Amino acid sequence: MSYILSLDQGTTSSRAILFDKESKIVGVGQHEFKQIFPQPGWVEHDALVIWETQLKSAEDALASASASWSDVAAIGITNQRETIVLWDKRSGKPVANAIVWQDRRTAEYCDQLKQDDRESWIQKKTGLLLDPYFSATKIKWLMEENPEAIELAKAAQLAIGTIDTWLIWNLSGGKAHITDVSNASRTLLMNLETLDWDQELLDLFQVPRSALADIVDSSGSLAESSSCVTTQPIPITGIAGDQQAALFGQVCFSSGMVKNTYGTGCFLLMNVGTEPVYSANKLLATVAWRIGGVTEYALEGSVFIGGALIQWLRDELRIIDSALEVESLAAEVKDSGGVTIIPAFSGLGAPYWDPHARGAIMGLTRGTSRAHIARAALEGIAFQVADVASAMEEDSGRKLETLQADGGASANGILMQTQADLLGVPVLCARIAETTALGAAYLAGLAVSYWGSKKELEEGWSESRRFEPASNSEDRKSKMLGWRKNVARVRG
Repeated sequence: MSYILSLDQGTTSSRAILFDKESKIVGVGQHEFKQIFPQPGWVEHDALVIWETQLKSAEDALASASASWSDVAAIGITNQRETIVLWDKRSGKPVANAIVWQDRRTAEYCDQLKQDDRESWIQKKTGLLLDPYFSATKIKWLMEENPEAIELAKAAQLAIGTIDTWLIWNLSGGKAHITDVSNASRTLLMNLETLDWDQELLDLFQVPRSALADIVDSSGSLAESSSCVTTQPIPITGIAGDQQAALFGQVCFSSGMVKNTYGTGCFLLMNVGTEPVYSANKLLATVAWRIGGVTEYALEGSVFIGGALIQWLRDELRIIDSALEVESLAAEVKDSGGVTIIPAFSGLGAPYWDPHARGAIMGLTRGTSRAHIARAALEGIAFQVADVASAMEEDSGRKLETLQADGGASANGILMQTQADLLGVPVLCARIAETTALGAAYLAGLAVSYWGSKKELEEGWSESRRFEPASNSEDRKSKMLGWRKNVARVRG
C-alpha cells in the first residue's frame, strides 16, 4: 500500500504526515525546535535543526504507520513562508541563523524605502507591501552582516532560499535548488506578472541572482530525493507555502472561496482566479499555485499573532497551564467585561501594516479576572480576522458567503462562534484540521495520479462543525468600531 508523505515545516515545529487515498492520516511525526531571540523584535531559527527535525519527523511518521520509504508514492512540502536561509553550496552549512518571517529588524530600512516613495512601485511589481515580514530585506541584512556570504556569492557558491528550498536541497543531496511560485511570490523579488525574479528588485535589494533558486510549478515532476536520505529515490511533486497549501487543502478551487488558518498567526486567503487582484486596502496579491503552467492567484491578509496569543497567556502571563484550557476558562464569563487585547507583539499586519505598533491590554478594572483576559484574547484573534475580511470584501467586490476554518485554534468553539458573530456568515471547520499538510499532499498526489482530479478532491471535503452567526448587523458594527478605536491607540 502506498501513501503520500507531506512535510509540514512550521514556525515552532517540524511535522510530517502520511495520507492514504481517502485523505486519512495514517502516520504522524512532530518535533518542536528552539526559537532564538537575540534582541527584542528579532526572531531566528537554526536551519540545520529545522532540517534534522523535519527528517526525524518523516521517519517517525513512517514508523507510526509501520511503513517504510518504499511505501511513499510521492513527497509534498509546505513551509513557513518568508523565512530565509543562506548557505554554502559546497559544504551545505548555513552562513548564519535563518531569519524568521516574524523578525522586525529591517523595519527602519523599510521605512526609508517608503520615504523614498518605493512602496507603490514595489507593490505594482510584486503585489506585496514594504514590510520586514518579507524575505528581500532579510537577505540584504544577512549579506551586509556576513562577509562570508559576499565571498561565496563572488565564487558562485552561495545559495539563498526560503524553507522549501532549504528542505529540498537537503532531501535531494544538494542536487535540486528550486522553489515554487507560491513561495517565490512572498520574497519581494518575484514579478507577479512574469513569475520570474525581477532584475530591478534584485538590484534594489542587492541580491545575487546566481544564488537564487529556480522557480517551478507547485505540482508536477519537480525534484527527487537522494537515496542517501530516503534509502531510495522518491519523487518530490508538490510544493506550496503553508497558507497557499491550506487554501488548496480546503479545496478552495473556485474564485471567491475563502479560508482562514488559525495558527501561530492567522491567514485569510481568497481565491481570485487566474488574474491577480491588487489591493487598495493593504492586503497582498499573491500566487495561490501554478499547475501545468496555469497560475491561480489569491488575495491575502496576514495577522501576525493568532494562536501565539494563547501561547503567551500560557508561557508569559501563566494564567493557563495548557492552550486547551483557554476555552473552558473563557466560558466562565459571558463576555470580556470590557477588556480588549491588541496582540501587536510583532507590529500589526493587515490591514494596517504598522511594524512599530505594540500590544496592549485595555479596559482593565478591579473586577477583571483571568477569565475576562482569556475571553478578550479569543476576541482579539477574531477581531483581527474580521478586520481583514472587511478589507478583502472591499478589494474583491465580493461578499463573504462562508468562511472555511482550519488550524489548531479552529478547535476552540468560543473563538469560532465569536468569529461567525463578527463576520455575519457561517464558519465551517474542515473535517480534516491538518489542511496545510493535506494541501501539500494533494499537490503531490495529483502529479503522480494518486488522486485523479480536483473534482475528486472536492467531493471528499466535508465540514466537522458549523457555527452560524447569532448577532445582528448593528451589534457587529458597534463592536468593530470599538475595536478600531482601540487599535488606533497602539499604532506606532
